[in-house]
Amino acid sequence: MIRPIATAVALAVPAAAGAQAYQCAAPARLPVPRADGPSTREPKRVLPIGSYTLALTWAPQYCRENGDRESAAFQCGSGNRFGFTLHGLWPDGPGKTWPQYCAPSPILSPAVLRANLCATPSVQLLQHEYAKHGTCMNVSPERYFAQATRLYGRLRYPDMDALSRRSRLTAGALASAIARANPGVAPDMMRITADRQGWLDEVWLCLNTRLAYARCPAHQGGLAASAPVRIWRGRR
Repeated sequence: MIRPIATAVALAVPAAAGAQAYQCAAPARLPVPRADGPSTREPKRVLPIGSYTLALTWAPQYCRENGDRESAAFQCGSGNRFGFTLHGLWPDGPGKTWPQYCAPSPILSPAVLRANLCATPSVQLLQHEYAKHGTCMNVSPERYFAQATRLYGRLRYPDMDALSRRSRLTAGALASAIARANPGVAPDMMRITADRQGWLDEVWLCLNTRLAYARCPAHQGGLAASAPVRIWRGRR
């Protein structure tokens, strides 16, 4: 199991979240995020909520692909190191279409940003997640991120180093390893996603309307259980 390493800031997530953040120190001053809202490509869509997805990003792969971007400096530089980060808590619809941008979003306060930056290490992504997903849950930013980070902070992970060294790892084997580390979670309650070269991108965990883990709907996508997946570990 990955062991927690103390972070340099107090997080608004349970202490167990150290399993996700190997090392994280928020800067003294945070940038102000830009407003985020619906567009022609991403329109407002108000629908009833039928389930949820908790999306986690594998940070070493993200930084491998995006580490030279200015927007990735906090996550991929400045001495910070992450394993799985919290992409977001997404309300899903009763079918294949999901609600999004249900209401105007305020600019997130510095307090909300600082409290959640070591779980979701981008002020703009935090703004985006609340604007696109949190507004459809009819809760305040504080409540939305509290629900998301509570779920995130309870998760445990297998030895990702050991898994990365396997000669042939499949999406099903990775899902099974994550399930074994989390009692009550089964492999069919998550989806594994990867880039075109088969490198691990994200893990999506499926939840019902009570935010309890549940079997994923068939239409949700992700890799087939038999598909090979590789894990980029990056710098040690």
